[in-house]
Amino acid sequence: MSNLPEAARAQLAALVTAAYETAVADGALPPGAAAPEVEAPRDASHGDWATGFALAAARTLRRPPRAIAEAVVSRMETAGSYFSSVEAAGAGFVNARLSDAWYDAVLADIAAEGDAYGRQDTGRGRRVVVEFVSANPTGPMTIGNARGGVLGDTLAAVLDAAGYAVSREFYLNDAGHQVELFGASLEARYLQARRGPDACPFPEDGYHGDDIRVAAEAFAAAHGDAYVDAPPRARRDALIAFGLPKNIERMRADLARYRIRYDRWFPESELHASGYVQETIDLLTARGHTYQKDGALWFRATAFGGDKDDVLQKSNGFYTYYAVDIAYHRDKFEKRGFDLAVDVLGADHHGHTLRFQAGMAALGIDPARLRFVLMQLVRLTRDGEVVRVSKRTGRAITLSDLLDEIPVDAARFFFNQRQSNTHLEFDMDLAVRTDAENPVYYVQYAHARICSLLKLLAGEGLTPAPPDVPSAARLTAPEERELLRKLAGYPEEIRQAAQAFEPAAINRYAVELAGCFHRFYNACHIRGAGTETARARLAAAGAARQVLKNALTLLGISAPESM
Repeated sequence: MSNLPEAARAQLAALVTAAYETAVADGALPPGAAAPEVEAPRDASHGDWATGFALAAARTLRRPPRAIAEAVVSRMETAGSYFSSVEAAGAGFVNARLSDAWYDAVLADIAAEGDAYGRQDTGRGRRVVVEFVSANPTGPMTIGNARGGVLGDTLAAVLDAAGYAVSREFYLNDAGHQVELFGASLEARYLQARRGPDACPFPEDGYHGDDIRVAAEAFAAAHGDAYVDAPPRARRDALIAFGLPKNIERMRADLARYRIRYDRWFPESELHASGYVQETIDLLTARGHTYQKDGALWFRATAFGGDKDDVLQKSNGFYTYYAVDIAYHRDKFEKRGFDLAVDVLGADHHGHTLRFQAGMAALGIDPARLRFVLMQLVRLTRDGEVVRVSKRTGRAITLSDLLDEIPVDAARFFFNQRQSNTHLEFDMDLAVRTDAENPVYYVQYAHARICSLLKLLAGEGLTPAPPDVPSAARLTAPEERELLRKLAGYPEEIRQAAQAFEPAAINRYAVELAGCFHRFYNACHIRGAGTETARARLAAAGAARQVLKNALTLLGISAPESM
């Protein structure tokens, strides 16, 4: 699990520290300086890595920064390191340049690790559950679910690549008020279908979508008038038992088409059947964190950082969504033993995050173990105009409708190309274009171009230099070094994306890597370059192909070999 940029950064810090200690030992500098901080300079002319150690230490050591830097550099031992040169520069910086050995190590690591290149051990095997989409099974999935789906799925992939033991989970709301309302809506449409439009008033807050009408008509076709005069409870239960599984299966199919598969679909009904909700409420009460008001049972969320107190159990005895959600999150930690839980939610759920964490704190669970990714809204556009209805159905666009119009690769890339906390404009025209303006096409074309190049030149007897043959000495053009540095940065991109819970970083990296390759390919010709230089350039191209494939695979996007 290589991370050569981090290895070089740490090595330079160690070299500076050792040189400073030598300077102290021989009396050239006084003791007391803090450990050096190393970073990549913004200006490449200042080297690959640099430290302002001397500037930071000047006040403590009572020496001019430049003098400190020169004393340190003159005592640095770089033989056998990743650095070809180190110099004191400017007011007191120490600048270092990477050696050919480091660049050769980049190519060797990619060749050795292959499909595993980029994986890290940041997570150290800690168990994390990522819950995302979790749409109510009472209707089709929306465009918001489409964004949440790819954000959650890609975040889970990034965390897995960073060394966490990841489980993907869909929380299935198959109980409670929304299911009752689903049943009442089906009941009204069923009775209207059998007895006429005035046979049964439609619930004011019912589900008005065509999917309800279609499901009720299907029930009528299957059962005729058998339930028209049945007791209301029996009729409604039969309609729910008929319609809900079909909706859930449709959700599974749509998500599978979107390349999303879950490790578990967790039904809310399981929490009720096991008594876990009541057990959780009893635990909060025993800890003194509830109180009675207006016949209802309330949780003191504000005592634990929540923005307001919440009802757990209504005066009629029914549990609230909040009570069930607290039990569900407790189940993740206490019953199933996850070290970390991540919920992908809409930005309108910000208040929920505070109250959920308050619930964990009240139960004695560290609220920092519960993390949230809040996503902003999506706006679909076509021909510069906002799109609200499907061309095919004439109704509000659902996830299924979108996938009828947009390739899955493009949908997954576009929905993940912005940070979750920013609004996303999804250009449906751009998503289907086959040119460099379309970012997913641009990245996939780079991969396909390399595959075609390697195949073509292999047919002419020209193959990449093997990893045990040093190539970096022949890869000295700016475009070549830029490409190798970008390839080396992939593991660090994964580490940082996992740390920040921002999978969009991988999209950005893939586009940047594709750009580096195209610049390299256009500037550094392979044919006519001389056999050994050509083989070195093919090795760099092959490494780029591997890393592009790894990044696309992480994003759940295909890596075509021809286009």
